[in-house]
Amino acid sequence: MTRHAYEDPELLTLVRRYVTPERRYLKLGGGLLRMRSPEYDRFVRNLSEDAGVITTNEITTLLEGGWRERRTAAWLVAVSRRTEFREHLGELLLASEVCCAGLAYCVALASFGTPRDAEMLVAYLDRYLRRPDLAYDQTVAMGALLFLDLNLKGDQAAGFLGPDGLWQQWLQDASHMQDTTDPATYLSLIRRLCAFVDECAEAR
Repeated sequence: MTRHAYEDPELLTLVRRYVTPERRYLKLGGGLLRMRSPEYDRFVRNLSEDAGVITTNEITTLLEGGWRERRTAAWLVAVSRRTEFREHLGELLLASEVCCAGLAYCVALASFGTPRDAEMLVAYLDRYLRRPDLAYDQTVAMGALLFLDLNLKGDQAAGFLGPDGLWQQWLQDASHMQDTTDPATYLSLIRRLCAFVDECAEAR
């Protein structure tokens, strides 16, 4: 069950501390790539500091909230390298209970960079590429899997990307995705966002 900040004082306190300052939750994603100094430098510094001080229990609480809380928590997990949340993030990605958080889960898993993270992305793609009616996080999950394949010298994405693979079937059947053809676009996005995670982690 999703917790709501407006009726949950504990969650509301965490939202005000970690999620809403300078509308952080809106900037965590592609918007990061459009920032310029000094805003960018301040954003990196503040996110790095918060990743260092937020507790495990606070992250767990945020991950029980709505999309804003879950998105922010996943980024804080990635920057703080808290791999103990790997399984939980994978479960949240697969469940897809809320919108607008999937990219954050994918970035975190890609930044962890292990075969287990790749397995979770494969499980997600195997489920949701069979659902052309759902425009969820298939594209960024593919980008994250390609990123891990490159780093791990794997080929798990290949099973989806063949001529008769689920990727092409999904694109063909999902009318809202007709302009989406090149997985390299999403690989580039994940690579750049993971570089941002690395920069924040080093700043700590």
